[in-house]
Amino acid sequence: MRLIARLVLAAAAAAFVCFLGRPAAAQSMKVAVVDVQRAVMQTEDGLRAQATLKKVFDSRQQELNKRQQELAKQKEDIDKQAKVLSQQALQKKVDDWQKQMVELQGTFVEYNKELEKKQKELTDPIFERVISSIKRIAGTDGYDLIVDRATVAFSRSDLDLTDRVIQLANGGGAAPAGSNKGAAPPGAPAPAPAPAPAPAPAGSAGR
Repeated sequence: MRLIARLVLAAAAAAFVCFLGRPAAAQSMKVAVVDVQRAVMQTEDGLRAQATLKKVFDSRQQELNKRQQELAKQKEDIDKQAKVLSQQALQKKVDDWQKQMVELQGTFVEYNKELEKKQKELTDPIFERVISSIKRIAGTDGYDLIVDRATVAFSRSDLDLTDRVIQLANGGGAAPAGSNKGAAPPGAPAPAPAPAPAPAPAGSAGR
């Protein structure tokens, strides 16, 4: 269950720092934090993107599981026939099975790339809107520095602007200061999962 953990967001996982460029002393700076990944994933469009990615993932995962089961059954049959088939016939079956395993591994890689491309296509515009919302809040509220919460070891909950950013990115306008909870709302969908581990490297069946 890692897609958008790996899913979800390469762009959002990067540190974001917003400076307004005012020559203020460090002790008088107005600072805040935003959980950029949560903001991206919990906007209305972010939740829809997760649902879309999950559908694509589930479809591809079913295909991979079915093919893995077929190959496992083939290997069992090869093992059972190992003592009754000629060496030439057995080797042919083994070679064919290994070829199919390599093809399955290639399909797994292709599906991963497809999911990553789809994720980027869906989430990049949301990420840009979230960054614009952060800059807008920084400008209107006079913040000198806003950092991604993922890049700091600790921050007070009252410094977290994530809920305000989500509301603004959804087109609802900036929420009043102090309205941030800093946590995912109950029942919020989890990031879309990553495909299951790739099939094990093709070994020699029936040997």
